[in-house]
Amino acid sequence: MPDARYAISAIVVTAAVTWALRALPFAALAPMRSSRTIQTLSTRMPAGVMIILVVYCLRDLPISQPRALAPLVALTVTIGLHLWRRNALLSILGGTAIHVALASTVFAH
Repeated sequence: MPDARYAISAIVVTAAVTWALRALPFAALAPMRSSRTIQTLSTRMPAGVMIILVVYCLRDLPISQPRALAPLVALTVTIGLHLWRRNALLSILGGTAIHVALASTVFAH
């Protein structure tokens, strides 16, 4: 079993590395906050990421089969809720609830 000095130094080194790795992104991003490119990306990226996720999730959806209706109805509800209330949390929860309800009841195998 290692002695106490070794254990304490290992803990101190681990804590220092952990703290440095958590602080590094904030220190690196501080000068970029005034960058015009970063500001443009921060306004455009959320919508872009959501579009990529939708395409990824629906890419293998068999449109000709009835079970494809559950995700399509859920997507329509999600878009409708978001356009109506402009609340991302409500839209995501509503669309998820509709999809789970339809997939587990109406379109269950």
